[in-house]
Amino acid sequence: MLEWLLRLDLRMFFRINNQWSNGWLDAVMPWIREPYIWAPLYLFLALFVTINYKWRGFFWIVCFIVCFGIADQTGSFIKDAVGRIRPCRDPLLQHFVRSLLPYCPGSGSFTSNHAANHFALGTFCFLTLRKAFGGYAWLFYFWALIIGYAQVYVGVHYPLDIAGGALLGIMIGLLSGGFFQRRIRLEAEYTT
Repeated sequence: MLEWLLRLDLRMFFRINNQWSNGWLDAVMPWIREPYIWAPLYLFLALFVTINYKWRGFFWIVCFIVCFGIADQTGSFIKDAVGRIRPCRDPLLQHFVRSLLPYCPGSGSFTSNHAANHFALGTFCFLTLRKAFGGYAWLFYFWALIIGYAQVYVGVHYPLDIAGGALLGIMIGLLSGGFFQRRIRLEAEYTT
């Protein structure tokens, strides 16, 4: 079963990294995965919760950062424990991998910290901001999925790395978002 899953993972990797590629995506995907590209979104969310929810917004920002930290550190721990080689570093595969970055990270491949971090934050935002954003709250998952896909597209992760990171991130996001919703919750403060 594991061997079959790893073969499927490799086939999906080469489809995304080689077959499903085009010039426009080659230019865009390396940027999509960069954290500073998403800085305006983080700034918008920080301003949105602070302006609309006052002190609760401040605690939302703290929980958002803690959620990120837990996902990042847990992902790094798993990555070190598993020790899976990245496709761009694997001596048997690296000549067939379209590596779109000027470097190949030296850390392990499973799980993807990008996926864990963004799915954790996406889940946290979905749970805590769903009332404010309505149906648009699902875009937080789309955002995380695009970043995970970009990791495979540029050649630094396998699809299973993204799936593992996504599951880890969703669990952490559910725990941190659930904690925030039970203890603090975003409610507008009205002055009369």
